[in-house]
Amino acid sequence: MLVRALKDALTVGKTKGKVLIILGCRQLLPPELEREFVLMEFNLPDREALGTVLDGICGSAKLKKPTGDDWERILDAASGLTTAEAENAFALSIVGVKAVQAVKVAQEKASTVKRNGLLELVEVQEGLEDIGGLDVLKDWLLKRKDAFSHKAQAYGLPSLKGLLIVGIPGTGKSLTAKATASVFGRPLLKLDAGKLYGSLVGQSESNLRTVIQTAEAIAPCVLFIDELEKGMAGSKSSGSTDGSTSARILGSLLSWLQEKRSQVFVVATANDVTQLPPELLRKGRLDELFFIDLPNQAERETIWGIQIAKYGHRADQYDITALAMASEGFTGSEIEQSVIDSLYGSFAEQREPGMLDISKALGETVPLSKLMSEQIAGLRKWAAGRCRMATSRSAERTGRKIAA
Repeated sequence: MLVRALKDALTVGKTKGKVLIILGCRQLLPPELEREFVLMEFNLPDREALGTVLDGICGSAKLKKPTGDDWERILDAASGLTTAEAENAFALSIVGVKAVQAVKVAQEKASTVKRNGLLELVEVQEGLEDIGGLDVLKDWLLKRKDAFSHKAQAYGLPSLKGLLIVGIPGTGKSLTAKATASVFGRPLLKLDAGKLYGSLVGQSESNLRTVIQTAEAIAPCVLFIDELEKGMAGSKSSGSTDGSTSARILGSLLSWLQEKRSQVFVVATANDVTQLPPELLRKGRLDELFFIDLPNQAERETIWGIQIAKYGHRADQYDITALAMASEGFTGSEIEQSVIDSLYGSFAEQREPGMLDISKALGETVPLSKLMSEQIAGLRKWAAGRCRMATSRSAERTGRKIAA
């Protein structure tokens, strides 16, 4: 009855010069009416529209209008919000401080992003100083830290696409992704590739489109895709396992990476790179492919110092060089766990941890380089000549050996 009434109203409207307008947040028209209406999509507000909202809030609250970098940071924090959401975020940020704060606006945006359940806005506390070694990768990031600035655009620099970090589990790939957002000074969005897949036909592809639209609306930002090969595990199959859903998602992702013009910097990590298709690895879709190996002697010394200080103890009270030699073949995560195990043992006896506690924890740990020596050797062989090493060759001369 409702569809019939709408069709009658359309007929009357055409004869009398009237226009019928239907409003909604989604296009869910019955098939009989889909061709009767012209679809007009309203995009999220751009910086100019957000600036108008910010002007209105400052004017109504009789506040001094932010200028320069403060103005740009506030608009960056509000990008991706609707006009009403931005107005609420600006109003909430001035409560008690009488000034619009970019941090408060970003917090409001974080709660908005969480609602779709596909992306997570990660609060970044890590920086490059929390990473032991990886001097080449750090230098690469520092040279591009201002790539999203207006000066870079005026200079003619193209937008960064992203990088793929391949390496042994526990060597700091995820930590590097978080530090990347800190270097760029942009929000970090984390995507769990497994959340893309839905039970309904077409739902997985729709979820990917939602993720892309959200990331581009929040841009400039960093999009972190952890363990990419697990999310695309079915892309190499014949389609019998998942109805070619993985292949279609991969195709959409590759197309977006190739044609992307928005300031969304993608940081993808992978452990088993052999599961990734070659078309994802070529230059043009991502800016660089880095390989992170087991930490060498100098890197292990740095990692020991970082981890001991991280848990509230003084690194200079320990023989860091001896600990680094004793932990040859250990990853950064295994070194951190050894520190944690020694802290639990010493805490149970109500005393400070000593070298003996840490040495005992090391002796009780079987490193991944021993458990998976064949797989790690194969990964190193694959990376040789294909990837850019995250550590300079001069630093590698101290040697990286797989535990026997």
